[in-house]
Amino acid sequence: MAKLILTLDGAVIKEIVLDRDTLSIGRRPGNDIQLNDLAVSGRHALLTALHNTYVEDLGSTNGTLVNGKKIKKAIIKHSDVIQIGSHQFTYLSKEEVAYEPTMFLKAEFEPTMMLDTGMGSRKVTADTRGGPLGAVKIMSGPMSGKVLELRKPFNTVGINGVKVALISRESEGYTIHGIKSRKLRRASDLPTVNGTAVGDGSVRLKEKDIIEMVETKMQFFFM
Repeated sequence: MAKLILTLDGAVIKEIVLDRDTLSIGRRPGNDIQLNDLAVSGRHALLTALHNTYVEDLGSTNGTLVNGKKIKKAIIKHSDVIQIGSHQFTYLSKEEVAYEPTMFLKAEFEPTMMLDTGMGSRKVTADTRGGPLGAVKIMSGPMSGKVLELRKPFNTVGINGVKVALISRESEGYTIHGIKSRKLRRASDLPTVNGTAVGDGSVRLKEKDIIEMVETKMQFFFM
């Protein structure tokens, strides 16, 4: 039977078996799945399982994303990632396939973020006016083959609840920033672009750049 894996920053919160035709998601009590998240609307989205499985946004304030793309209604397929507020749902249609909590890529809703880069905190502000839309294609790991659009000003990447990097969308293009964390102990967890460590600074992303972190490889490109 199909199921959803609910995660927050890559950490698994619970598994939800899809044993009914519809499933409502929102912040208010009375939803089938209640999310205590201010970025989530009272009645945010509806999941419908008939011949196909659909997710529909119910006119929410911040929208519903499928693989990084904002949708009104969409068919979801095995391993698709639905983002509602700060939470993500991974859809598993094949019962025999287990969820592997490795990398996560999550759109953020704040226009400004504070980053601890190891050289003190600094403020990063995104300006999304103009410029083409960027995306990353996952090239390894459980999400291999997925294309995730980078529509939001900030997109955090990490593993098992630990944020490793931030990809910010600006008027001049996209920039990746490293995020310091004491929980990262392996050199392979730290972000690199084309084999060069991002370190404490930032790197402007170019077409076909290869980003590697948390043992996952992805390619950046413009759509």
